Order: sequence, then C-alpha cells, then structure tokens
Amino acid sequence: MMYVILAGAILLFWLVLIDRPVLKVLFRDGTIEKSKGHFPPSFRHNVVEIGRITPFTGEVKVYSKRSGYQLSFSKTIPKGVQQRVRNVFPHNGFKSKGGKKA
Repeated sequence: MMYVILAGAILLFWLVLIDRPVLKVLFRDGTIEKSKGHFPPSFRHNVVEIGRITPFTGEVKVYSKRSGYQLSFSKTIPKGVQQRVRNVFPHNGFKSKGGKKA
C-alpha cells in the first residue's frame, strides 16, 4: 500500500513541479547561446535580428497551454525587447503533440 502512495506522490511531483517548456532559448549579448525544443526558422531569424539591433541577455521559454502558447521571459530582458519578440512569435508555427482524429 505504501508503494502506491509513494508512486502517486512522485507522479504528482513530476506533473506539477517540473518545468516543461516546449522551447527554451538562452541569449547572451543578443546571440543565441543555447536552444532546446522546436525552434521555427522564421522565428529564429527574427529573434537573431532583434538581438543584433538591441543586444540583450536572458532566457525565453515557450509553454503550450490549452488556449495557445505562452511566452515567458527572464527579468533581465527589457520590456521593449519582450514586446518585439512577442510581435514576431509565430503562434501557429509550432507542431502539436497529438495527431488530429478524423
């Protein structure tokens, strides 16, 4: 009985507390340091251009929600740069996890 409670607690911890973004990009002085996840080429090009014009350091995460995608920025990224990244974000450029049933 105890192992069932322990397995449930581990499952609950994994589902709630683990950070699972669809895309995670780390920037340093306007260039892409690391990226993990599906990064559409047009979005990458636009973000590199924004970083070239206005160098910034920080992290951008994209989460998949029921209502669409949510962008999350670190506090070191200025508000003006955040808005420019939101403006070029392709909301329908990300692949869905499951296939559509006919």
